[in-house]
Amino acid sequence: MDPITALTWALPFGVLGIISWGFWGIRRFLAAITRPVRNDFRTTTTVVVPSFHEDPDVLVRCLATWVAQGPSRIIIVLDLADTEAQARITALGHPNVEVVMFPHRGKRSALGCGMRMVDTELVIFVDSDTAWEEGMHDAIQMPFVDPAVGAVSTRQNVYLPKSSVWRRVADWIIDLRYSDYAPAMGRYGGVICASGRTAAYRASVIVPQVEKLEREIFFGRECVAGDDGRMTWLVLSQGFRVVHQDSARALSMFPGTFRAFVKQRVRWSRNSYRCYLTAIGTGWVFKAPLISQITMMQILLTPLTMAVAVTYVVLAVRSEHPWLSLGVAVLWFFVGRGIRGLSHLWRRPEDIVLLPLVTVVILAVALPIKVYALFTMNKQGWLTRSADQQGGEGQSEASLGDAADQGTDVTFNGLPEPAGRSADPSDGSPDAGSFADARGTARTTTTTSGRS
Repeated sequence: MDPITALTWALPFGVLGIISWGFWGIRRFLAAITRPVRNDFRTTTTVVVPSFHEDPDVLVRCLATWVAQGPSRIIIVLDLADTEAQARITALGHPNVEVVMFPHRGKRSALGCGMRMVDTELVIFVDSDTAWEEGMHDAIQMPFVDPAVGAVSTRQNVYLPKSSVWRRVADWIIDLRYSDYAPAMGRYGGVICASGRTAAYRASVIVPQVEKLEREIFFGRECVAGDDGRMTWLVLSQGFRVVHQDSARALSMFPGTFRAFVKQRVRWSRNSYRCYLTAIGTGWVFKAPLISQITMMQILLTPLTMAVAVTYVVLAVRSEHPWLSLGVAVLWFFVGRGIRGLSHLWRRPEDIVLLPLVTVVILAVALPIKVYALFTMNKQGWLTRSADQQGGEGQSEASLGDAADQGTDVTFNGLPEPAGRSADPSDGSPDAGSFADARGTARTTTTTSGRS
């Protein structure tokens, strides 16, 4: 291949790379200079937990971490069949915990049921398999001192990632989202998805939108998953800010098997396409900051940009020095992924051994998944949860193996400690142990409708 021909096919690839790396650098810089909000703002809070056939061991473990931090109310919306979880929670006897037995028609219906019971200034939505780190409840309230803030996203990681190689890969990927992406967008009040694992909303902003959450229609079909993205954009569309609070931290169960890992990625990709295309179609995207608009477009165009990169590698292999071209391309894929993974490797340097696997997963799994999700985005379903199993697929307490008994690797290794309550019980704050000893009786109600 002569130099002119080589330049002709390589130039677009180079320009695309410069643009992509340029935006990454800007986001990384903005994330690096962004700090959590710290103040004394506290108000009333209701924790709403939609729970569909969750492993009772997982739910009770997570519940202890929520109660320990003293929210005003905790409303757990169980499916009618979840009688074991109902009995175990009721037996714990905490007066601020309310169990609602509800015929689930998807997560959104359960969220709607809980939202209609909220009577506090803030509502905190929490997934049933997500535990809170110390200080979460205090930290998540702090940004609401600004009346323009309508929602707050939190820092999240995988619970016991070393219990499975796929949890370690997931922890790497999700770490970058909350290290590089969310802080940069949150700096300008434009986080495009406040993950439902734990996110707080101003009740006066989100509760009136409950029917728009429950009855979202995308190309003639009612949406099932993607509730967190929908709620985020319902807030942004009203002109409120959605910010990120890095000091508010949670740990969530993730799939321990490759099959469940892939299913989860398919669901997330479908949710993203539906959510962001809706934001474009309604014009909501133009109310978001520029950095958020760019990030959203990069996510939407990922299949195209990755396909272009692979195409140019194939063309390079057909050059006069195919093995050299292929070697350089493969080396750059690994080096590039390593550079983009620095935020995670700073926290977990031992994960450098996962770099080859993460790179292969991004290229050989993420690209096909995103392409498949693009063409099946209107196929509704949860994929990793079903009526005939407890917990998400590959996400039961038993799937943690010995790591669950050892209780290791639970904290945010390498990260600065979040601001919040002291871990010392003498400071007057409730601890996890006090949950089981609390006086009173957890209230249980049964409802047959999502409307009250």
